Amino acid sequence: MKEIEKNLSVFPIGEPNDAYAQYFSGKSYLKFLSKEQVPMFNVTFEPKCRNNWHIHHAKSGGGQILVCVAGRGYYQEWGKEARELHPGDVVNIPQGVKHWHGAAKDSWFQHLAIEVPGEETANEWCERVEDSYYEQLK
Repeated sequence: MKEIEKNLSVFPIGEPNDAYAQYFSGKSYLKFLSKEQVPMFNVTFEPKCRNNWHIHHAKSGGGQILVCVAGRGYYQEWGKEARELHPGDVVNIPQGVKHWHGAAKDSWFQHLAIEVPGEETANEWCERVEDSYYEQLK
């Protein structure tokens, strides 16, 4: 990794995200920032890396908040157009919404992932984002 890739933002990129690699196209890194009160992670995506479509389920509450901190990426909800993301953008993802997020083809991307507290929370991992679709994004 080049020095600039190691220091994308003030948040460390962490370790290779091997535990969840099966749910990503490309390589990602994960750093736990807080495990108390509200779980928060820094997720770093190499160029072209994105996660599969997925849903954050909860009986009540739940969902996720993304705070973009470096690079350029995308967020998309099922049935809607992909949204380009830049540092400073915030995405509020209610529980039950099928979505994906990840890096642009030509840029590293980092976001903080904040797990919204809820009752009986669980993630459902779904299909990959098709390469033919992803390649059409700018």
